[in-house]
Amino acid sequence: MPANARTQETQSVDLADRLRERIQSSGLADGELFMTESELAEEYGVSRTVAREAVGRLAAIGLLEGRKSKGLVVRRPDPLRLLELGLPSLIDSQRDLSELAMLRYVLEMGAVEPAVRNGTDDQIRRLCELANEMEEVIRDGESKQTAEIDIAFHSVLLGMTGSTLVAGMQRVLVRFFASSREVVPNEATDNRVIWEHQELAAAIRDRDANQARAMLHLQAREWLSSPKSEER
Repeated sequence: MPANARTQETQSVDLADRLRERIQSSGLADGELFMTESELAEEYGVSRTVAREAVGRLAAIGLLEGRKSKGLVVRRPDPLRLLELGLPSLIDSQRDLSELAMLRYVLEMGAVEPAVRNGTDDQIRRLCELANEMEEVIRDGESKQTAEIDIAFHSVLLGMTGSTLVAGMQRVLVRFFASSREVVPNEATDNRVIWEHQELAAAIRDRDANQARAMLHLQAREWLSSPKSEER
């Protein structure tokens, strides 16, 4: 990379950091006007190109949005959307997949205690219903519906923590692992999947955090293993 290009990139990165700090400390609400690109370049003493690149970096994470004939407005970034969009490009190796699998594992195991403590009767009832629905679709050989119910099951479980962010992160991760894994069903492993989900639902229903963690640990064997084609 030519020296002038490196200098320009360094300037845009530095400016993006300074702008992010300014936005975060300004108290500007979502949708409020920040400034125009030309005003930004003038105030910080940089070229329009550097200003444009810095704005582009912040727009990429959802912090700024350009409005025609208005300028730049502040936005509240959606971390779940960023995670969902960024996951495919973050995965370059088996090690990357293993790191994501560990993130999912730690997230779910850490969520058991607040889920058991805070889950409502309606949420517990729904969890048990989904475990039963999973048995029905597995017996009917509906693999696509099985994946959808699994996502719903874990979303309810994580939703019981009371944290929208925790539940949303898990939903994104479960979807990612479901789409990255080709699974060949067989009777023995189908029975195991049914049993694990029903036992996990029962443990949550009984407010038994230790048993719930034990069942989650058993379930984690699937997505902590290699995501290559395998039996379910």
